[in-house]
Amino acid sequence: MDSVLLIAATGAAAVISLLAAGHALLWKRDPRSALGWIVVSLYFPFIGPFLYWMLGINRIIRKARRWQETGRRLPGREAFQALRQSEVVPLLPAEASHLNELTRLVDKVVASPLTAGNLITPLPNGDTAYPSMLDAIDRATTSIHLSTYIFDSDRTGRRFIDSLKASAERGVEVRVMVDGLGEKYSLPTARSLLKGSGVMIRRFLPLHQGANLNLRNHRKILVIDGAVGFTGGMNIGGRHMVGHPETRSPVMDMHFRIQGPAVEDLQRIFLEDWYFVSGQHLDDSRYFPLQAAAGNSIVRAIGDGPDKDFRKLHWIIMGALSCASRHVRIMTPYFIPDRAMISALATTAMRGIEVTLILPGRNNLPLLHWAARAYLWELLQCGIRVFYQPPPFVHTKLFLVDDLWCLIGSANLDARSLRLNFELNLGVYDEQFSSMLRKHFRESLERSREVTLEEMDGRPLAQKLRDGAAKLLSPYL
Repeated sequence: MDSVLLIAATGAAAVISLLAAGHALLWKRDPRSALGWIVVSLYFPFIGPFLYWMLGINRIIRKARRWQETGRRLPGREAFQALRQSEVVPLLPAEASHLNELTRLVDKVVASPLTAGNLITPLPNGDTAYPSMLDAIDRATTSIHLSTYIFDSDRTGRRFIDSLKASAERGVEVRVMVDGLGEKYSLPTARSLLKGSGVMIRRFLPLHQGANLNLRNHRKILVIDGAVGFTGGMNIGGRHMVGHPETRSPVMDMHFRIQGPAVEDLQRIFLEDWYFVSGQHLDDSRYFPLQAAAGNSIVRAIGDGPDKDFRKLHWIIMGALSCASRHVRIMTPYFIPDRAMISALATTAMRGIEVTLILPGRNNLPLLHWAARAYLWELLQCGIRVFYQPPPFVHTKLFLVDDLWCLIGSANLDARSLRLNFELNLGVYDEQFSSMLRKHFRESLERSREVTLEEMDGRPLAQKLRDGAAKLLSPYL
């Protein structure tokens, strides 16, 4: 009897191990990862396959893809017949002709078209951005659509709550969407404070539907009457008040006011998410009024998320690095690049392009700061210049190429933004707008200190081990 049980257990272990190894062989794109999981599955019966099924399978992206397959998420632009955007592709200015290859790449992976005639106004910190946003809310006549990751219930948050309530009371359609995890950053929640008002509020993936730390809606969108939009890196809360701080640890950031045809795609992306959280498909021309030209920016909205077939933002950033001819300027709060991006940055620098990276000198998430430090030695060796900004913590995200094209929005340069979260960015061709961001970048550079190779080499062994250990967690940070 014992021998029969032993044979059965051995057979079961062999079958389970082979199934796990075969699955890794078929579905793992990275051969090193595939080989590692095959070895673990075959050499450690039961335990190896169990670890593979628990940790080796990317259930996050598969779950998001199922939303598309089952119709829980709308398929994109084709779901909105009310869109008014012209399909005429604007020509890039002559000085940006070397970026035509980047445009062709983005055409392949992004459904949103390039649109001319846009005006983008930078709004640094909540001191500038919030009054502009609140004024637009107070002037709204037909609809207000607000999506944010965090909606604090502090003094600033309650100013927004009061304005949204007042707008709903005077007959404006007000829809607010807050991420189900992000809303927990502040108690009482904004949702509870809006309860009973005319504001329609929904949560993106409430935690009672599963304690998902991933698949979060990290987008920041405000669209007023379908005609004026706001997006960028700021959530709603007093933490972004810097000139008149409301907290002991203010956070510097930048938001943007958008006017022109690009607002249509901000509206569409909001309404796609609204369908996901409410089941309401709002495809009506009153949400997409005809947009007159407002400025000279050529803009493309880039909505990215784990339900897409391509890692859009990752590919676009890689394409931008390959097209750069003079310089690349990057500012990001969280810098956790994968090997492909490390190689692209290094290659860009080594072909003579000036690459400058500005990071926070003191991060609000120490683990991410330590992990980022583990990558700097390799970048510095390739000639990339790295700077640390002094406190307060800087949450701004900028990616500038040749002072002609820039990427702005909600995404950080980490795995969470580029693979796991829903993000919204804008790709902008406009020399004048880029010059404004270049000025901001230069001013930030002047108050920052440069990180040297000697500094990285001179770290105590304990710090090198700590940073290296944090780097091991990079795929999960």
